[in-house]
Amino acid sequence: MATLLTNITELTTNLDRTGTLVDAAVLIDGERIAWVGAAADAPGADEVVDAGGRAVIPGFVDSHSHLVFGGDRAAEFEARMAGQKYAAGGIRSTVAATRAATDDELRARLRGFLDEMLAQGTTTVEIKSGYGLSVVDEERLVRLAAEVTPEVTFLGAHVVPAEYADRADEYVDLVTGPMLAACAPYAKWIDVFCETGAFTVAQSRRVLEAGTAQGLSPRVHASQLGPGDGVRLAVELGAASIDHGTYLTDADVDALAGSDTVLTLLPGVEFSTRQPYPDARRLIDAGVTVALACDTNPGSSFTSSMPFCIAVAVRDMGMTPAEAVWAATAGGARALRRDDVGVIAPGARADLVLLDAPTRVHLAYRPGVPLVRQVWKDGVQVR
Repeated sequence: MATLLTNITELTTNLDRTGTLVDAAVLIDGERIAWVGAAADAPGADEVVDAGGRAVIPGFVDSHSHLVFGGDRAAEFEARMAGQKYAAGGIRSTVAATRAATDDELRARLRGFLDEMLAQGTTTVEIKSGYGLSVVDEERLVRLAAEVTPEVTFLGAHVVPAEYADRADEYVDLVTGPMLAACAPYAKWIDVFCETGAFTVAQSRRVLEAGTAQGLSPRVHASQLGPGDGVRLAVELGAASIDHGTYLTDADVDALAGSDTVLTLLPGVEFSTRQPYPDARRLIDAGVTVALACDTNPGSSFTSSMPFCIAVAVRDMGMTPAEAVWAATAGGARALRRDDVGVIAPGARADLVLLDAPTRVHLAYRPGVPLVRQVWKDGVQVR
């Protein structure tokens, strides 16, 4: 059945970083978009939905999340707000809680987070493992993630677990050997936390090259806690995305600008850790492709709201509303090397968000207000 969504005051196509259509319509046929254009020229359809003079954007593409975990770290957040510095080691407390949780408990919580995201307009999500850090537990995390998304990332190299304290190289042996073998059948991506307190550049290279040899594509956490060589490693190995990028040198920016690697910024992290916000204006002006994602996790960014991240990116990171919406949709799609989501164009998946607002600017202009009125995922209205 073909559905025509019409009387759209502003339609964000994302065919370029600022592109919109006014007085527009879009035709959905099955799971795909069949036509986009002026409402006056719209073809016939089996069903017509009146947008009521509201704006329509592509569904958000959240290219960085950690949704499969147990426990809670509210006490850690409270301590940070009182002045304690964020450190990667806090991940280990979530590892203990995740290992203690059953598959059904993790599955139920995962589906709850996905429902929460969908209600806020996110229609495509990447999910990482990284809170199991044993062969058995990492395998079940990627297996559970694969039940709900094709964008699954194996992040066994998140931190070194307590049982391997002072034996990081031995843990890397485990990650690149039995753990990778168990997890690769469920994953599309391989990731590593290349950072002081996590993994060195040499260890990170071992992890990424082992994953690539098993058919997984690389992604990298880097430059979150301080400057380092993770960005240049990611570019050298052709990573789809380097995520965080809070502390970047001029050489890092030049390397990213000259590559196909997307820099995924995670505003919720800086909000939650009180680290400095990255200068997105500097990056965009230099020619770096920028994505926005939530990094939903219990330690450093326990938000699933892409509208919140857009508002922060506009307010504190130097992005225009158009750039922030592009980064949260088409930018996220590029970070996943997808061209069928994050845009509204014939042939793309029919993932659409109807805002209770006349323009996309309201996502930043009205922070904290639930502006997502309706959502279509794969051509089906799900909200």
